[in-house]
Amino acid sequence: MRNIVVVDAPSNLGLRPPAPGTVPGCHKLAGALRENGIVRRLGALEGGVVVPPRYDRGDWQEGDGVFNAAALARYTVRLADRVRHHVAAGDFVLLLGGDCSIQLGAALALRRLGRYGLASVDASPDFRHPGNSDRVGAAGGEELALATGRGQADLTDLEGRRPYVRDEDVRVLGTRDAFLADAEVVELRALKVPVTTVSELREWGPGDLGAATAVSLETPVLDGFWVHLDADVLDPAVMPAVDSPDPDGLLPDELVALLRPLVRSPRCVGLDVTVYDPDLDPDGTAGALLTDLVVAAFEA
Repeated sequence: MRNIVVVDAPSNLGLRPPAPGTVPGCHKLAGALRENGIVRRLGALEGGVVVPPRYDRGDWQEGDGVFNAAALARYTVRLADRVRHHVAAGDFVLLLGGDCSIQLGAALALRRLGRYGLASVDASPDFRHPGNSDRVGAAGGEELALATGRGQADLTDLEGRRPYVRDEDVRVLGTRDAFLADAEVVELRALKVPVTTVSELREWGPGDLGAATAVSLETPVLDGFWVHLDADVLDPAVMPAVDSPDPDGLLPDELVALLRPLVRSPRCVGLDVTVYDPDLDPDGTAGALLTDLVVAAFEA
């Protein structure tokens, strides 16, 4: 059995401030899950922390592209160094965020190693880019677009490796039904990227969908695949502590059933967990639940 190595990636560089003069609290996610015993409960090894640059948007204004871009680029390369080391050693990497932009570090790491797929479990596709939106700015809502080569070159073409993930190697799971007509979803489906909404997931059955997705990413043309988990895929009734708690999300048992065949696939090399914000969870119940769900996904 492979070692699970837990690496902290406590970056909030990709999210907008929750209020003027404040910073997103998702950089505390890793600490909260550790406090709930995630390393011990998984029997995992310690992978340390990749410390992010300071959150500082400076004089950024709408229309200036992605804010914190230079800091994000530096951090992505450093995070990729750490992830690549563990994946190359045959470990399974559990990357604790942070916001969704940490997925770029994993994507760049895997691009260095070969051709890898991505299963993105998220309430929204995070496929915003200049070709479909005039609201580009927060990389935490744009990481799938950036990873597939859409957007500014200082983030999409690090080390000359654009794209980090090919369109045909992406699966998007758990999108809210309310987003079905959004430009991001429409474009992804036009590109033949599978996007499965919450209602479609329930029609499939989350366990069956997870298994089918794993099989589709176990193709010989891929060297493996990565799973991205945004906590906002859960319904806000159970996970209110996210920056965008949109209604009609997945329930806990559904998420575990979806994740289990993905993370237990021998071709899956890692999972990142993002966006849970302890500042929005004063009694810690949402963080305890998220920890329980991640641990349950690895159980036989």
